[in-house]
Amino acid sequence: MAPSNSTQKLFPFNGSVRRTAPEKPPEKPPEKSVMKEKKYKSMVEIMATAKYAVVETDDYSDAVCEECGSGDRPEELLLCDKCDLGFHMGCVRPIVVRVPIGSWVCPPCFGSPRVKCLSQKKIIDFFRIQKCKGVNFKCSSSSQDSKRRRRRSLVLYKKKKRRLLPYVPTEDPSRRLEQMRSLATALTALNIEFSNKLTYLPHMAPRSANRAEYEDGGMQVLSKEDHETMQQCRAMARRGECPPLLIIYDACEGYTVEADAPIKDMTFIAEYTGDVDYIKNRERDDCDSLMTLLLATDLSKSLVICPDKRGNIARFINGINNHTPESKKKQNLKCVRYDVNGECRVLLVATRDIAKGERLYYDYNGYEHEYPTHHFV
Repeated sequence: MAPSNSTQKLFPFNGSVRRTAPEKPPEKPPEKSVMKEKKYKSMVEIMATAKYAVVETDDYSDAVCEECGSGDRPEELLLCDKCDLGFHMGCVRPIVVRVPIGSWVCPPCFGSPRVKCLSQKKIIDFFRIQKCKGVNFKCSSSSQDSKRRRRRSLVLYKKKKRRLLPYVPTEDPSRRLEQMRSLATALTALNIEFSNKLTYLPHMAPRSANRAEYEDGGMQVLSKEDHETMQQCRAMARRGECPPLLIIYDACEGYTVEADAPIKDMTFIAEYTGDVDYIKNRERDDCDSLMTLLLATDLSKSLVICPDKRGNIARFINGINNHTPESKKKQNLKCVRYDVNGECRVLLVATRDIAKGERLYYDYNGYEHEYPTHHFV
């Protein structure tokens, strides 16, 4: 843009300062050529961010599902707030487990999530990675670990319980950065803050409510060795040595987790984290990733983990369809609740060897058998 006629510059001249006339602006090409060089957003980009308005009709009795073509089960029929078309909760992909609170946009209108390119500095800041001096955890190999177990069993003359193994982070730093970038992108897309621990907020359940002794029927206690393994994995995560996992987006399943390297049986994958609240406060919550933390004899004391505001990679691991044998074969993780120093914690552990490129699944109905998984892929 050419400088204004009133603009003047100061230049030194013979030890003094004098005002000079403004310099003549350099010749510019005609306005038309300037307009050609200017870049405009495409209509796809404009429509993706433009506000939308739906004209409500008086009668939706003839609304049908765009996937199956049926108008049955109207209580499960959702209307898109952008295109005003109908979709059954079980027909749409990814499926919708609970009736959404507020507006809802169908997958065709929502489109694929935009992938933001996060720099290394942003990723480090996002996960609050620290350099821990004086702490050097060495992951023992499986052969060394098995020898140590064998030695102990020979001394004690009894069968030892299988112990948790720490995950083995990818050695290539650039690959680890890509793994963390995929998680940061998924969390950012859902406006979720990264948190690798349970969070207690003033308007929710206090930490004092998380008492493993309240569990109906008791809760298994995490052994000293397994607790050390969990602490070791948390220390590695703080140093940026994350588990070898990638977050990918699937049109049918939504965000899902894939192994980026082979993972051995009984490997600690992650702790399920988020905000802790009473189950009674979340009965009408539309979050599809709630995890049971405590099932108390007194139902008013039962707790749930809510990863809708804060969470980690555990919230993106999908569940199996409990109603089909084929889907049950895909299960390669188990979700276990432990008593850790008197508090309830939820851990995800590998139940068999997992190959690179294999997606991670566990049974959502490990305890209550109330989660609707019959529509799962």
